Amino acid sequence: MPRLLVVHHTPSPALQAVLEAVKEGVAMVDDVELQLRPALSAGAADLLAADGVLLGTPANIGYMSGALKHFFDTVYYPCLESTVGLPYGVYVHGNDDTAGALNGIQKIVGGMRWKQVAAPLSLIGAPGPSDLENVRELAATVAVTLA
Repeated sequence: MPRLLVVHHTPSPALQAVLEAVKEGVAMVDDVELQLRPALSAGAADLLAADGVLLGTPANIGYMSGALKHFFDTVYYPCLESTVGLPYGVYVHGNDDTAGALNGIQKIVGGMRWKQVAAPLSLIGAPGPSDLENVRELAATVAVTLA
């Protein structure tokens, strides 16, 4: 069964609601195993065992969280050649701006040569019902590419 790795940094109630919506979205797709890993504990072994990845982070001071950056720093060289073409999606939550965080992530995954399979999702402010539906759709879209 294909495995979707969700690497996330979830320090707030808003991001916890988003993570719950991710779980619901993946659950809508049959025959995909969900593996959740906090960004500070996810590593190369997790990434190498995955068939796709969904990245989730807050936007902190105009950039991705330090936790997600740490994940990338940890896996970059050990996984650089082995994960070329890895399907991925990303969601970023911020209070007013997510552009810098999304830009930083795009640069790193571009260097790793991963394949974007869903449009990046930018969430501003408290996530409402339509935002959470968009998160479910994002997660399902990434999961479907693996099924």
